[in-house]
Amino acid sequence: MNKEILQKRILLANLPTPVQKTELNGCKFYIKRDDLTGLETSGNKVRKLEYLLYKAKKDKVDYVFTRGGDQSNHCRATVAAATSCGIKSKVFLWGSDSKNADGNLFFNKLYGAETEYFNLKEYKNIQEIMSKQAAEYEKKKKKVLVIPEGGSSEIGILGYVNFIPEFYEQVEINKFKGILTAAGSGGTAAGLLAGTELFNIPLKIYAVNVFLTGPEMKERIIMLANKTLQLLDPKLKVNEKRIEVFGDYSTEGYKSISDDKLVLIKQFARQTGIVLDPAYTGKAFKAYADNFLKPGTTSKVLFLHTGGLFGVFPKRQQYLAVK
Repeated sequence: MNKEILQKRILLANLPTPVQKTELNGCKFYIKRDDLTGLETSGNKVRKLEYLLYKAKKDKVDYVFTRGGDQSNHCRATVAAATSCGIKSKVFLWGSDSKNADGNLFFNKLYGAETEYFNLKEYKNIQEIMSKQAAEYEKKKKKVLVIPEGGSSEIGILGYVNFIPEFYEQVEINKFKGILTAAGSGGTAAGLLAGTELFNIPLKIYAVNVFLTGPEMKERIIMLANKTLQLLDPKLKVNEKRIEVFGDYSTEGYKSISDDKLVLIKQFARQTGIVLDPAYTGKAFKAYADNFLKPGTTSKVLFLHTGGLFGVFPKRQQYLAVK
């Protein structure tokens, strides 16, 4: 077992993040606050970036390239973290520019990230576009590391493999039967799944899909988890019964959020003081509430808050409009 690879990271996140017991409408549950990993780098992405930027610094790259939506938490976290490491960044965004940049896009601009925008049709070829531009930069003697969407590579998701022993040390593990997380690129869930296998902790991982179809997301999570296990212990493979994907909680689309979810988000904020975002955690929490919360009981499934606060601000009018 090659656990040494888990030490090959730079320290960017404020860890361990707290596990808090909270309550909504008489339903008690535990929430792990990965929204508190930092400020400019807040959310789940920075755990992955600790490993990805370790590689970038080791390889002495000049630029990191990455991609996402125009309100991508991952792109914002990548730009902030790369800047702190003295590395330039370029982001390839699905969406359009704005003179009144808000939320995550504001931070990309503040940090001076080079930026290109693409419509959805163009964005479907974004990996090819990024690879071609990286080759052009290399010709100009600028070394580039291309980071995939969400930081979800076999290296990046080591951040969530490492989450498992952190969580284990914080709680009485027999109080829990699973962990629920939002899933956009699948990396967080894949890391958790690989971590439960590596450390032999019998937790089920529940992933709430916000972008791909349910079957596509499950296949992606299993593929990523197995790739990472090959780095850590080639004898291991994930137990596919330990992953369940909820695929019907983003029918309004990745960049939108329905009023019923906003009502729940507002209730949660007013009862707990914790804010959920429109792209990921708001949708994940709706699935969590529907499937795991019962009045008068304490859920045995942990809710993982993966951050996304800056994505709330462009939706401020919708957040305040619902009753």
